[in-house]
Amino acid sequence: MDSPTLQTARLTLAPLQLTDAPAIQQVFPQWDVVRYLDSHVPWPYPDDGALTYIRDVALPAVAEDREWHWTIRLNSEPVRVIGCISLHDQPENHRGFWLAPPWRGHGYMREACEAINAFWFETLQRPVMQVPKAAGNEASRKISEREGMRMIERRNGHFVSGAMVQELWELTRAEWRAMQARTS
Repeated sequence: MDSPTLQTARLTLAPLQLTDAPAIQQVFPQWDVVRYLDSHVPWPYPDDGALTYIRDVALPAVAEDREWHWTIRLNSEPVRVIGCISLHDQPENHRGFWLAPPWRGHGYMREACEAINAFWFETLQRPVMQVPKAAGNEASRKISEREGMRMIERRNGHFVSGAMVQELWELTRAEWRAMQARTS
């Protein structure tokens, strides 16, 4: 299943395309964006990093129905990419995201996660979402806590910023549905 365009009150989550590479290359290679990402992200980020990732990693995984990737755009500025969010059909790694610093602190990522979680649990019918994160990533932790996730494991992890504790957070479809029922 291809990644559909998803709309929220303030955001458009548009399926990732090769033509997004220049916009992503412009905002992604910042220490505040990459420091808590998995160490497989090259740093310093190469000049063709976004193009290479989209062309050689993300889009082939989408074609194989193993991953779903979206750019995050404000409805008020639909041509500007402010971040990305993705779902992965991998054990213990189902969702990842990043948001450029100027757009943090406005609830955009929480809003994007709500749409992505609905896609995961309702459209893809997955029974559980597990999300790994660096223990030091307080902003990501707050999103998981607000979603009703619980931390189920701590282990050693390797991130762009170096070795640190990695936490694994989990939410089941039943828990997600119960949260939806309480908030609607």
